[in-house]
Amino acid sequence: MKYYVTKFRISAPDVQGDDISERLQAARDILAALVAQVGYESFEETDTGLNGYVPADIFHQETLDECLKDFPIDSLQISCETEEVEDADWNATWEQEGFEPIYIGDQCVIHNLSRPAEKEFPYDIVIDAKQSFGTGTHETTRMIVSTLLDMDLEGKRVLDCGCGTGILSIVASKRGAKEVVSYDIDEWCTRNTEHNAQLNDVKNLEVLLGDAHVLSHVSGVFDVVLANINRNILLADMPRFKEVMTHGSVLIISGFYEEDSMILAEEAGELGMSLRCANSENNWCMLQFRIE
Repeated sequence: MKYYVTKFRISAPDVQGDDISERLQAARDILAALVAQVGYESFEETDTGLNGYVPADIFHQETLDECLKDFPIDSLQISCETEEVEDADWNATWEQEGFEPIYIGDQCVIHNLSRPAEKEFPYDIVIDAKQSFGTGTHETTRMIVSTLLDMDLEGKRVLDCGCGTGILSIVASKRGAKEVVSYDIDEWCTRNTEHNAQLNDVKNLEVLLGDAHVLSHVSGVFDVVLANINRNILLADMPRFKEVMTHGSVLIISGFYEEDSMILAEEAGELGMSLRCANSENNWCMLQFRIE
């Protein structure tokens, strides 16, 4: 899949002193939340702002311009330029360097091939990321992994929507899930999920290429549905999630900010799901629902 990178520059001509760095960081967070609503999937901070990556087939300049009009801090100015990212492994440098092992409580460690864990854990997950979101470094991934570690998944059927690296599918399988089905719109991600499943000796995982429409080709219902995606996609796809759920099924969603939780909870409520719990970390939110 081809990607565009938009280089956002944040300037504050009327702000002086130490306030600049504080406002810059706040502006990055708000900006990422805004443009995630129009399809931006990943971000990297720069000295002057933020780089955002968006699939080329959904990028629309007028939509982005309209989104930026809603930026809530009047004292800051946002400028940007967008260019095509070379259709190659544009995350290669990060992948080669890897990431520090991520420890989730005393139960789980997530690491890549080049940086193994220093001690043994009940769940040792190897993630070899290839242009895919979900290594455990992000708050949303950590919150869902932590939730899965506390759930009884023995014999359950699990659906992972927007699987990225496949980390949530792998954890669910390791926790005893009978069957895991995952899908992603990005072919890089589906291949990476299959690769990581092999690294972790996961054999009960089916990986599909496409968006939520692929669920029309999946038979049966799921006990647990996982979706770590941005707010707008969650709102659009939640009715499809409901179609593959049944009495007692659990939906766990993340990938959005706390201020978006109410609208998502309202949509879930209209679909007959009740909110069971909510967690947050650094303003990122995770909600868990259940069909009673």
